[in-house]
Amino acid sequence: MNPDRIEELIAFHGASKEEIAGRLADFRRILFAELAFCLLTPQSRARVCWPAVERLRGCGLLFCGSACEVVGELGRVRFAETKAGRIVAARHQFTRNGRLAVRAVLEGFSDAYAAREWLVGNVSGLGYKEAGHFLRNIGLAEELAILDRHILKNLVILGVIDEIPKSLTRKRYLEIEERMMEFSQKTGIPMGHLDLLLWSKETGEIFK
Repeated sequence: MNPDRIEELIAFHGASKEEIAGRLADFRRILFAELAFCLLTPQSRARVCWPAVERLRGCGLLFCGSACEVVGELGRVRFAETKAGRIVAARHQFTRNGRLAVRAVLEGFSDAYAAREWLVGNVSGLGYKEAGHFLRNIGLAEELAILDRHILKNLVILGVIDEIPKSLTRKRYLEIEERMMEFSQKTGIPMGHLDLLLWSKETGEIFK
């Protein structure tokens, strides 16, 4: 590992952890919006996807719009038609007795790992990264890794992994997650903070 980089990151976390905790609290207030965001992000920029979710919330289409109506609000999100269909399908999937029940469905699993496996296997459009991101944002999984290209790049810089993998199979994802957990324990930086911290270090802001 790279001791100088690690020391710098720990200091950066000390200066940023209150802001990170505040952002995490914000995420947890809007469950289905967070799911929609995570369904939009594959191969699209987060800064494009979140305004699309806010537009859907603002006009009421997030909770009741058809796929054709939803796609009209997605703007520059890539593969908009496919993703609009996924949002509508997920809405139906998490509806119980006519009401969205996202938290109730997910709290029925034994732990965050089981919930993630169910999401990956049952919600079209969610891989391990997106499912972990969603569970973290709604407060059901502080220990899961969110391995996007920014995180992987920084894990290489920090010496946590040797290289960015060419592909992330389930096995490779879980191996890197385990190494990231060990790094979290060694540095005292919570897993739930690490991706936001590394994102902030890369971009200069704490976003999502």
